[in-house]
Amino acid sequence: MVHIRGGEFSMGMADPRGRDHGGSEAMADARPIHRVAVRGFWIDRTDVTNAQFARFARATGYVTLAERRLAEGAPPGGIVFTRPEQPVSLNDPYRWWSYVAGADWRHPGGPSTSIAGHDRDPVVQIAYDDAAAYAKWAGKRLPTEAEWEFAARGGLEGKLYAWGDSLTPSRRWMANIFQGHFPDHDAGLDGYAGVAPVARFPPNGYGLYDMSGNVWQWVSDWYRPDYYAQLASIGGVARDPRGPSTSFDPSEPGMPKRVQRGGSFLCTDQYCTRYMVGARGRGEPTSATSHVGFRCVTDDERESPLSRSFP
Repeated sequence: MVHIRGGEFSMGMADPRGRDHGGSEAMADARPIHRVAVRGFWIDRTDVTNAQFARFARATGYVTLAERRLAEGAPPGGIVFTRPEQPVSLNDPYRWWSYVAGADWRHPGGPSTSIAGHDRDPVVQIAYDDAAAYAKWAGKRLPTEAEWEFAARGGLEGKLYAWGDSLTPSRRWMANIFQGHFPDHDAGLDGYAGVAPVARFPPNGYGLYDMSGNVWQWVSDWYRPDYYAQLASIGGVARDPRGPSTSFDPSEPGMPKRVQRGGSFLCTDQYCTRYMVGARGRGEPTSATSHVGFRCVTDDERESPLSRSFP
């Protein structure tokens, strides 16, 4: 783990539309930008990997939500990205997402797939409760949204990405995201068409890998698009915000959501630019998908071996 000293920062982001690779989303739920202070904490250097999650499953016998029968008559499974054979309308995500029986963390793309030889890949097909269960077993917890963003910024203030304001500084890909024509052709210009092993791209200023792209990361906050406005209305600096007490997503009003951060290998300025460090995502907590994983944190009191400390 890496130790992150506490500090104060501006959380959120300006409307990226009109900037190079800014995409078409206004990111309104990431405003207003507001001042936040967080206490020091430790954070995993990488996303939790298949090998790490396998140790947890062996030690505890834990069965993930995707491996259980959650509703009468519904087979265990998860949501899987499937590349269309030809271009499709971007208004219909069901053209590339489908529920696949038998998809789980051991078989992320369905029963015919395997994680054999992929120990260093981030574990996916993990629902929120699965991530929380692993964190508890490891003596850790999931980060708050504020902790996650403070760490992801790596000491940079107000930048678009975890490494600066250019998507590809010196023509170098800094994260595993989607290149080509979404969703039917991932050109893999960054070296990967699909998920990549952890730590294959440069770390941020705090030594953390994959805080943008590769797989989304669960955080502990409930999602509300107006939460930042609630914090800003109080005035001053929000200290260690833990998120709202309830969730509301106007696009699916009856479905509570947890915040996800960081974007994934499917993010692209053609459809979703939420690999930007201030951008927010959300997911239904019992859903497991092929592009969502997690990392953990602990409070400042915990000793951690093989760690570095950053201001």
